[in-house]
Amino acid sequence: MLLAKNKEYLQLLHEIKVRVRSAQIKAAISVNKELMGLYWDVGKMIAERQAKGRWGDSVVDMLASDLRREFPDMKGFSRANIFNIRQWHPYYSAMDEKVQQLVRQLPWGHNMTIVNKIKDPLEAVFYLAEAIRNNWSRNVLIHQIESGLYQRKGKVLHNFEATLPAPQSDLARQTLKDPYIFDFLSLGEEAQEREIEKELTKHITKFLLELGAGFSFVGSQYPLEISGKDYYIDLLFYHLKLRCFVVIELKAGEFKPEYAGKLNFYLSAVDKTLKQEEDKPSMGIILCKSKDKVIAEYALKDMSKPMGVSEYKIVRAIPEKLKTSLPTIAELEKELSGTEEKGVKRKSGSRKK
Repeated sequence: MLLAKNKEYLQLLHEIKVRVRSAQIKAAISVNKELMGLYWDVGKMIAERQAKGRWGDSVVDMLASDLRREFPDMKGFSRANIFNIRQWHPYYSAMDEKVQQLVRQLPWGHNMTIVNKIKDPLEAVFYLAEAIRNNWSRNVLIHQIESGLYQRKGKVLHNFEATLPAPQSDLARQTLKDPYIFDFLSLGEEAQEREIEKELTKHITKFLLELGAGFSFVGSQYPLEISGKDYYIDLLFYHLKLRCFVVIELKAGEFKPEYAGKLNFYLSAVDKTLKQEEDKPSMGIILCKSKDKVIAEYALKDMSKPMGVSEYKIVRAIPEKLKTSLPTIAELEKELSGTEEKGVKRKSGSRKK
């Protein structure tokens, strides 16, 4: 038998490949931390000198020229990037050491995305931590910022405090959002429940991204047989961190109190037929087009199973570059009023003739 075909050799080759890849990842992380540390120190040195009033912005041009001459192989010393470094350091310098350590764990592109798009320091720290925890790519980070994850996360209306122990209750609350943004669906505003469900399962990867880290898809129209009758759950997931099944019921219209009773029934059935000993109690989400907060609170108040009510929005995603080139409402109104004024002047002028 040739050595290349020997099972032991193939196993050895596989183990070495895994080890090499692991070393490559660790080396990349280590290099990134060193680079972020370098940028932090450079930003600090420039900020301290400028704070003393010794130099203005012209120092950046001089540094860019001299540093590129000294280190021709380094790409980080362009004029634009040194300006970015100078902006980045003061953004986080007033925060504690833990935040500064978080900053150094993200690539430079991620860091500049947060600094350029986020003004509130608390919101910036949120995206720093989430990007690290979920290993987001830069594009995913941009998507999460532009969809307003910070404003939506943990805002769901729920009964978790009454139905779950404290640690799981807090985690469940932080896991869910309100509203959920479905900007990847090719549907109109008045889409029916089954149409939405089909589109969500068709774009399940993007749907999972919007749901958040930890959700694992089990099935749509998941069948349950109870007392000889068939029932179907719209969408069934398992959450790897909460360690429980998550039932999602889709409603194309406004929330109604009876929806909570039906979801409570489904959760009892899932706990009885699917839940294993090591699993936590199943939880549910009613996703509806709109809700009256008071009615939803009353509907959830005495339910025995953990559940929440969130809205969803189907929106047409507009690329950010295009958004900035479109006129605002105020600009359109101004343009229209200007056109109308010109028309009136023309008419009055024609009457004088």
